[in-house]
Parts: sequence; C-alpha cells; structure tokens
Amino acid sequence: QVQLVESGGGLVQPGGSLRLSCAASASPFTIYLMGWYRQAPGKERDLVATITSTGSTTYADSVKGRFTISRDNAKNTMYLQMNSLKPEDTAVYYCNAERGPFHYWGQGTQVTVSS
Repeated sequence: QVQLVESGGGLVQPGGSLRLSCAASASPFTIYLMGWYRQAPGKERDLVATITSTGSTTYADSVKGRFTISRDNAKNTMYLQMNSLKPEDTAVYYCNAERGPFHYWGQGTQVTVSS
C-alpha cells in the first residue's frame, strides 16, 4: 500500500505561482511513475503531468511552458511548480503513483486562482 500526501495548495491571484508537494510512503519510490492530476467542479479528473524515475516528463497542452514537474527520489517526494496561473487552473490537484495496473491517490489539495 502506498500513501501519498499533497501540500502547497491555496489561493493565488492570476499570474501568480504555487508549488505543490507530494510526499510518498512508497518504497522503493523509484519504481513508480508519478503524476499530477486535477479535477475542477463538475468536470472529470484530468492528467496534468507525469515524471518517470529517471526524470522523463510529459505535460498536458494546457500547462506546457507554465508548470514544471520534478521529483526527489532521495526524499520520496514529487513537486509541481506552477507559474503564470490562470483562473482555469482552479481545481483540486491530486498526486498519483502508478505501477503496472495499480494506481494510488492522495487526498488532493485545492488550488484556487482568483483576484
């Protein structure tokens, strides 16, 4: 069983920045593909970004150039640096750990972009 705990969400003005963190109990952490997803009210949960154990990344088109995903394997932690935030980025952000058919989820952290 993998436990994931997100932190770093909050209220920010348009154009601002936030950094999300995801602390994982997974061991070894490196065997998991890690990712961030988000879910806005009334919408489905969508993929934001993923990162492999070796640092290869993918991003949704809507966040390319603004968000950066990273991980520190020594600290069992993943990050999402979010810059130039827009109101449409408002959502609950979830951390995900994937290995084969298994997906593990955190409880989510709210990000609200509003003036």
